[in-house]
Amino acid sequence: MKGALNGNAIRKAVPALILTTVFSAAFVLDSGRPETTGISRIIETGQSRIHVQLLGVNDFHGQLNVTREVNGRPVGRADYLAAYLKERKAENKNTLIVHAGDMVGASAPVSSLLQEEPAIDVLNRIGFDIGTLGNHEFDRGVKEMLRLIRGGFNQKSEFFIGAGFPYLCANVLNAKTNSPLFPPYKIMKVAGVPIGFIGVVTDDTPSMVDSNAVEGVKFIDEVTAINQAVNELKEQGVKAIIVLAHNEGKQSSRDDAATGEIVDMAKRVDDEVDVMFAGHSHSYLNTEVDGKLLVQAESYGTAFSDVDLEIDPETKDIVRKKAEIVVTYHDGIKPAPEMKALIEKYETEVTSVVDEIVGTAAFDIAGNRNENGESALGNLIADSERSMMNTDFAFMNPGGIRADLQAGTVTHEELLTILPFHHHLVKMRLTGEQIRQVLNQQWQQGQVRMLQVSGLRYTWNDTKASSDKVVDMFIDDGVRIQPEKTYTVTVTNYLSNGGDHFTVFQNGTNKEIGPIDVDSFKEYMKQDKKPIRSFIDGRVLKVH
Repeated sequence: MKGALNGNAIRKAVPALILTTVFSAAFVLDSGRPETTGISRIIETGQSRIHVQLLGVNDFHGQLNVTREVNGRPVGRADYLAAYLKERKAENKNTLIVHAGDMVGASAPVSSLLQEEPAIDVLNRIGFDIGTLGNHEFDRGVKEMLRLIRGGFNQKSEFFIGAGFPYLCANVLNAKTNSPLFPPYKIMKVAGVPIGFIGVVTDDTPSMVDSNAVEGVKFIDEVTAINQAVNELKEQGVKAIIVLAHNEGKQSSRDDAATGEIVDMAKRVDDEVDVMFAGHSHSYLNTEVDGKLLVQAESYGTAFSDVDLEIDPETKDIVRKKAEIVVTYHDGIKPAPEMKALIEKYETEVTSVVDEIVGTAAFDIAGNRNENGESALGNLIADSERSMMNTDFAFMNPGGIRADLQAGTVTHEELLTILPFHHHLVKMRLTGEQIRQVLNQQWQQGQVRMLQVSGLRYTWNDTKASSDKVVDMFIDDGVRIQPEKTYTVTVTNYLSNGGDHFTVFQNGTNKEIGPIDVDSFKEYMKQDKKPIRSFIDGRVLKVH
């Protein structure tokens, strides 16, 4: 098998902003499952100050067997991540392993094809102690999310035991009862000292998943939910408080100022909060804002955060805190043997699906967008969707493209890794004016999301207002797109329902449902007998 399943790197590099490299010896992973009773574990210590270690992971996305590169060196995979976490945990018996959401969803085929159960199994075996929800935990709907976490049956698998550790979320409520869907917080005792953990997920989640995936729940403001939980914890005498937040934040380097939603949240949450684990933006973060330590460890298991706390046993409060972000470089440690064997077992179960050869790529085709907003892989995918649905234009949301396409033989597995969401294609009709409006919506969302396009070319000016950045729009043949004329358009059902705040697509008419996006991409690849080529060819141009 090619790609992740035979150990070849999927070369989608993540930012090389991590500061710490760790080298260590090999060891064997514990085979026992973490406790499932819900009783807080108590860890003994005889030190005058209690030293607590929190090891954090965010945005793992079920990347069990996917190798990436940082600084030209292989990183990632669950067996290497497990080895690093086990080694760090051995250094301090007062250690808890936590996560900040998106541990499933947009997953590698080895997890996604098996209903995401392998990813949760891996978390259990690593020994996670507590976690929160990310927006991708909702990808398959609330019912399936609850099954994965609490255990149960579905139509495609036998009974699954669920997560062997608690999930927290203070800002997702049952729409009918207004009660939290999960416990807002949990008190964990370390050497007799209570530490409060609070979980939240971005309240923008409904715009990031299909509307039916969040049916029956509602999201409230994260800071409001955190502060309510903090008040309840303080009433119980808890002074050491940690927030697990699936909200974005980033730094270009350790010395640069942090930006993002988590920074604003840190300034508004109660000062009793000591540490905030962030997520969602797949970026580096290690700084202090308004007295709160903020950390985020990239994504995909390529790194983890190691937060060291000192707690005064008399006051029960955190008196010192620091963190490092550790890269999971493969050279310097051996993979945890039992985790490696587990991954191989799951790989075997999906072999018949993922090994199908679908074509050849003439060279690496990357999903990275240039300064104009265009990518070679985005062009290729949009072209495949327009061809399948026989429309004038096609639009692909950039967040739906999760890996690059490697040169050489292309397997079904690689396509499933690139397009993991299994969205249906939708054909609709839009006017030229609506197309202009939807393109301008790329800059009206708080963050820029550049759609990948096929069949049209346009120019945009960054100095103009967000509602008027698009300058000119043309059909591929050079004919200007007319405001009043109607055109046929292909998008995914995610965009058709207004995903990523592209609400204009909701107004499309004569909608027709087509095949699954990855199936369409596969057929497009198979039809071309020559090696596939795709370039950045000026479909999107920034002008001044």
